[in-house]
Amino acid sequence: MHTKQVALNMDVEFWQVIPMGSIRLYFHPMERLLLLHPRTKRSDYGIHQPESNVEFWKVIPVKSTRLCISPNGKIVASASEDETVRLWDTSTGKQYGVLGGHTEEVNLVVFSPNGKLVASASKDDTVRLWDTSTGKQCGVLEGYTEKVISAVFSPDGKLVTSASDDTTVRLWDTSTGKQCGILEGHTEEVNSAVFSPDGNLIASASWDNTAILWDTSTSKQCGVLEGHTGYVNSAAFSPDGKLVATASSDRTVRLWDASTGKQCGVLEGHTSGVNSAVFSPDGKLVASASWDGTVRFWDTTKKKIIEIIETHDSIDIMKFSDDGTHLCTSRGLLQLKSSLHSGGNPELAHTFTHSLYVADRWITCNMKKLLWLPVDYRLSCSAVNDTANLLVIGSASGRVIFISIDFTALPAAYLQPSVNVASKGFLGYKFPCWLFHKLIHWLVYFRCKLNQWNCSLGMVW
Repeated sequence: MHTKQVALNMDVEFWQVIPMGSIRLYFHPMERLLLLHPRTKRSDYGIHQPESNVEFWKVIPVKSTRLCISPNGKIVASASEDETVRLWDTSTGKQYGVLGGHTEEVNLVVFSPNGKLVASASKDDTVRLWDTSTGKQCGVLEGYTEKVISAVFSPDGKLVTSASDDTTVRLWDTSTGKQCGILEGHTEEVNSAVFSPDGNLIASASWDNTAILWDTSTSKQCGVLEGHTGYVNSAAFSPDGKLVATASSDRTVRLWDASTGKQCGVLEGHTSGVNSAVFSPDGKLVASASWDGTVRFWDTTKKKIIEIIETHDSIDIMKFSDDGTHLCTSRGLLQLKSSLHSGGNPELAHTFTHSLYVADRWITCNMKKLLWLPVDYRLSCSAVNDTANLLVIGSASGRVIFISIDFTALPAAYLQPSVNVASKGFLGYKFPCWLFHKLIHWLVYFRCKLNQWNCSLGMVW
């Protein structure tokens, strides 16, 4: 018996439990067996290969840094510290593409509006474009002198804008991969850059406490949004493009007239820095997420708080679904009781129910504990598909976990441990509550580190 170290890849695989008396074997699809020792309280684990000795492996984590689901919900793209982008089929949970080319950690991945391209931003000072159908690289966007923090496609998919620590924002033609504009004016790192709904403007947010509006056709400034007393972490346009919301470390969200650059509102109430602010589809609300562990909803006309949601964790990315029924965040899905609509009373409309959300070490439903996550499966990033109740979690251990829960199968008293709700896994297996509960008990008791995990869970804890 000997020891060796291996790098844990991000392959998602399914494990089948086989009881074997004094030991339990976890069957690996690649003809390897994971051995557990239930009578010895061992925290090690071994991999047995046919006709070979037992080997104890120490896992070297390869952290997932960002996940993104395609517009049609069929593909997940993951960015990783291992310098790759990987593509996954959401219907099977299987990886079908490894996109290599970056020379340093990949910070971000984002799909084009039609889902045919993926843009990846990296610490190697580049943005790369990839064809999602072939996995081939179709453009390297070079010119930055420091790491690229943000990248986003224009609404028509013809342009990409990216922001960097080198204080610049750049514009790129997606058909040629050529640079078509350098937006210079910030004096500190640029955190994000976004297009207006018509694609004619870009708003960039920076550590220099300002946001700047740019004309995409001329690459010239058309307004400097000054007033924040801390870093500006993000900027967002209203659906009609008339307003800009900026979120800042000074604990405020500010509203600006996009045509004049003048401030038209200060939304105060957060007790810590604000990471993100987004408009609802009808533009009547702004949702803001803060390090204070809350998401707050503001009336854009009255400049008042409508609702405060305790999330218990900071959220750095969020957006409303197109129909306004969900808020998709970097920690999961918050589902609204009723759709956002015009003419109704927003104070009555915005109450959350059935929210599939990762809070600390728990997957929660409606902010109530539903499923406990073992150490190696805890969130480093996530993506949520609001149309299929699919939550994809990237972990610091390198695992990518697909979780689907059928909310319609959950009774009103879904926290009762006797309730048994089954959900079909990617490979067609069904897991009754008691069996999965027993499996989790074994994993926790022996502190075993599974090599991979890919289940579709529908259970009550």
